Amino acid sequence: MKKIVLFLIVAVSVISSCKPKNEGIVDITIEDLQVVLNNDKDVQLIDVRTSDEWADGIIDNAIKINVTADNFEKLAIEKLDKSKPVYIYCRSGGRSKIASEILLKNGFTPYNVLGGYMAWEEKNK
Repeated sequence: MKKIVLFLIVAVSVISSCKPKNEGIVDITIEDLQVVLNNDKDVQLIDVRTSDEWADGIIDNAIKINVTADNFEKLAIEKLDKSKPVYIYCRSGGRSKIASEILLKNGFTPYNVLGGYMAWEEKNK
């Protein structure tokens, strides 16, 4: 009996360790985002804040899709390419995490920008 239990534990461990490491949401820093933006002019960067927040500033070339809008998921699917990574930011990081979860569920590869636009502004004063 002990051998069977031990075998099952080992089998579950092996199976769970075989999952691809790139599954899920990846958190990145503002510094990481700057490297990406400097090296890829065709990056999918989305700003998931509200229109009032966009009026205060936006990272160049970001696609504006408000995550609190009822049609966020539909707009994201229409505007974004699933074959390319998506970098997501909001004001400080909370809503971008929610947007990342929605995009992940729909087959995208999301990168959540920690600190959001506030960190971007602080870093780029």
